Amino acid sequence: MRAVVQRVTRASVTVATRLTGAIDQGLLVFLGAGAGDGAGDLAYIVDKIANLRIFADAAGKMNRSVLDIGGGVLVVSQFTLYGDARTGRRPAFTGALEPVAARALYEESLVALRAAGVVRVEAGEFAADMAVDLLNDGPVTILLDSRKLF
Repeated sequence: MRAVVQRVTRASVTVATRLTGAIDQGLLVFLGAGAGDGAGDLAYIVDKIANLRIFADAAGKMNRSVLDIGGGVLVVSQFTLYGDARTGRRPAFTGALEPVAARALYEESLVALRAAGVVRVEAGEFAADMAVDLLNDGPVTILLDSRKLF
């Protein structure tokens, strides 16, 4: 699994005119599942998201997690994280997990983040055309890959 994690002051997701999720201070996570991903990949990514120390402590150092600050996590499905544009100009998405299994992992990620103690877990809508609105904090953006390719 891959995730782009952004520290935000606020973030929201809208499908058409319907708000599907919104948070104040916390993390906006774009989450993609790759071919062959399973429970181990999900556990790795969820643990990293919940415990990533990218919020400032009293000394101003990035030393606190979203759990420590009681922040929210907004998770947006993003199969394009597996887009391969190394050849040609049109990305190939053959590395992405097929939609039924990807949806299951996406939904399990929401449950797992709540079980990890995240106070507020919000979500986009799987496979929908979404509008994401955010106010970056920092900006701080971290890339995660359960196979540790980067």
